Amino acid sequence: MAEKREAPKRTKPRPKTEDLAAAIVETALDLAEELGWEAVRLHDVAARLKIPMSELLAHYRDKDAIADAWIRRAAAAMLAAPPSGFDKQPPEARLHYLMMRWFDALAGHREVTGQMVREKLYPAHPHHWVPMIFNLSRTVQWLRDAAQLEAKGRRRQIEEVGLSALFLATLRFWLNDESTGSTTNPRIRRAPASS
Repeated sequence: MAEKREAPKRTKPRPKTEDLAAAIVETALDLAEELGWEAVRLHDVAARLKIPMSELLAHYRDKDAIADAWIRRAAAAMLAAPPSGFDKQPPEARLHYLMMRWFDALAGHREVTGQMVREKLYPAHPHHWVPMIFNLSRTVQWLRDAAQLEAKGRRRQIEEVGLSALFLATLRFWLNDESTGSTTNPRIRRAPASS
């Protein structure tokens, strides 16, 4: 008989209602840093926050929705107000800056983010695959718009396919990057130089 896993004992003070959604994500991330994303259980998140599981359900339908909320933070960071002179930069510099903002927003929990992505790709979870495709498409659309890319028609379609491939290749590299300072690289935060 398998040994029963004990939930971590540490608890946090109960957050205000308006902060609960964010506190759920943060608590799940804390648990994932201790146990790994696969071992995170919603009842442990609720116990740590001292709330009933029904309050978790009011904000997130399941653990995958918590992962989605974490990843949405990267989109919000990517779309934050750009620095002055941003629109004067060449398209490649604007795209690079925005993508690095996206990755930097997740850098504090890079390993856990990778665990989330791998769990979404688990063969027994096909219900996660299709939403991932739509989420990638939305991310690329926001990236194009924020980078002020204006292509239309066939050129836009080619651009979208290319950006999707670039984003996925960068994600793969980022998740596996073991270089020194890879999660806190100062180049990621540097704004493009004004002309």
